Amino acid sequence: MTDGATPATTEADFVVVANRLPVDLERLPDGTQRWKSSPGGLVIALEPFLRSHRGAWVGWPGVPDLEAEPIADGDITLHPVTLSRTELTDYYEGFSNATLWPLYHDAVAPPAFHRHWWNAYVEVNERFAEATAKVAGDGATVWVQDYQLQLVPRMLRTLRPDLRIGFFLHIPFPPVELFMQLPWRTELVRGLLGADLVGFQLPGGAHNFLFLARRLAGMSATRSAVGMGNKPGHVDVGDRTVRVGAFPISIDSSAMDKQARSRTIRRRAAEIRDELGNPATVVLGVDRLDYTKGIDVRLRALGELYAEGRISTDNVVMVQLATPSRDRVEHYQRMRNDIEQAVSWINGEFGRVGHPAVHYLHQSVPRDELIAFYVAADVMLVTPVRDGMNLVAKEYVACRHDLNGALVLSEFAGAAAELTSAFLVNPHDLDGIKNAIHHAITVEPDEGRRRMRALRRQVMTHDVQRWARAFLDAL
Repeated sequence: MTDGATPATTEADFVVVANRLPVDLERLPDGTQRWKSSPGGLVIALEPFLRSHRGAWVGWPGVPDLEAEPIADGDITLHPVTLSRTELTDYYEGFSNATLWPLYHDAVAPPAFHRHWWNAYVEVNERFAEATAKVAGDGATVWVQDYQLQLVPRMLRTLRPDLRIGFFLHIPFPPVELFMQLPWRTELVRGLLGADLVGFQLPGGAHNFLFLARRLAGMSATRSAVGMGNKPGHVDVGDRTVRVGAFPISIDSSAMDKQARSRTIRRRAAEIRDELGNPATVVLGVDRLDYTKGIDVRLRALGELYAEGRISTDNVVMVQLATPSRDRVEHYQRMRNDIEQAVSWINGEFGRVGHPAVHYLHQSVPRDELIAFYVAADVMLVTPVRDGMNLVAKEYVACRHDLNGALVLSEFAGAAAELTSAFLVNPHDLDGIKNAIHHAITVEPDEGRRRMRALRRQVMTHDVQRWARAFLDAL
């Protein structure tokens, strides 16, 4: 997407609705402002569809209280939705990320249930639905994204019954027993049933939703056929049939593979290893700083491996990249302090002057630099206690065209269903994690290449474009 900002009002045949627009407002040195493209995996996957179908994207522009005109980018129009600072606190930081996020991640942290958060969530979802109804052309296809907008499908159906509506949940959908804790559980289920197709990362989430559609909304649902590669399940809603299925998301694997092969990236990867003291093994963790990611347990496992003498700082060094996340939330501040204390303990016990055991960076890393870290790392640790998919695992595999490298992956990441040749671990089993890390570090080259070859076959074949095509074909 370009950095231009031209007003536009064309009705669209294909509309993406997401919490955020794929742009950021950039302030220039001369005091002026411009929209700067902020591409992610979703943009990469959907841009071809958007450009070929008079596309539009509805979302918040990333700045509170900003009233902005639609932005034309060639054949795509971006439609900003205004959110106040109070709404961001209640709808986004509150209901979305302090109620739904922990609840949907197996209540790893206790979810909070506040009525004023829920009221803000309803109001913001209504605003997104109204904005989408104005943007979409007659009989358009609308694809609503993720947990912040679960009420939009039904609201939009009421406003525009002519539309074809899809919804995809990027995070896990919880077990029935946990979802039932939510005071507004029926409203959310009915909200999702406004769609023609409801997609989840894994069949288990689809099964849970179908059960809840029967129990909470009194709908007739079939659930035996749900699954990857199979026909979705169905829910009868009046004279409509809502299909429910699993569509595991992926990455632009070919692009990452190409970047990882570039001379610039390989040179930078060699520099990273040199800056780390050229250890025999570089262990890497890349995560948003979140309590679901299991950063603490992998540090504890690494520390015990050092303490037991199974590995040594003479030949094994770890890099943990932790992208800042929700720094204003007290729970996240405490978690950051705990992780930094664990890093300090390991370095204090096992590091040497100029040679820390763990290199910890609490900062965002540019894309090229991240790919260089993937290329430089011998072992990748992905140990979330719960994750909808975890694309870091797939990104690492896509960067290992040399078939070197080992992936230690939590069984409770959605990616584990596809990446079965990884060193799979239970993130609650500390000894199991330690053994898997040690196995990954000491694996025989033939076994390591065999595992990575199988992983790459899956990742390179099932890319993000295939995911988008599968969902839109079903829709």
